[in-house]
Amino acid sequence: MRDVTLVQIFDHPITQKYVKRSGMAHAISCAYHAFKLAKTYDVSPDLAAKAALLHDIGHYTWYRNGKWDYSLYKENDIHAIKGAERAHKLLIRLGEHPKSAKEIALAVLLHTDSYLPHGELHLKPLQKVVHLADEADEEPSGAHHYRIIEDDKARTMLATLDQKIEDYLKEIEIKKLNSSS
Repeated sequence: MRDVTLVQIFDHPITQKYVKRSGMAHAISCAYHAFKLAKTYDVSPDLAAKAALLHDIGHYTWYRNGKWDYSLYKENDIHAIKGAERAHKLLIRLGEHPKSAKEIALAVLLHTDSYLPHGELHLKPLQKVVHLADEADEEPSGAHHYRIIEDDKARTMLATLDQKIEDYLKEIEIKKLNSSS
């Protein structure tokens, strides 16, 4: 039913390099939030969880004098742009359907408006879900990026979420079949 799982994404070296440095615990928490929000906004929980897991894959480390500089980050960061590109390329390499990979990449691109000129941005439901999932897990001064999670626990949590997504998709499919008969 799904082309790529969250565990497959987690296990890829690109995810390990870039999502870990931006906060794997935050990414997983956002994936869980996105799964729950997907039901409310009637979007694919699979796409929502994947986009939320990858939403910060484009982060660059903004350091000054060997210390993280949050103000430098806020002033210069374009992580959503780089992240959209990385997420798309990673998903295509893993075998995600190109249309799904594009939708996920656009949700990564639009999960924040911090890099855009001031104005009003109108998000599609999937994009809104990823934005809200990110907001739900944010902490002051970017502290959410520094929570630590062990790889075994991360993989277990993602496998559990993969199963929840599978179960939900099966439930939806059964409802469709029952309503058409």
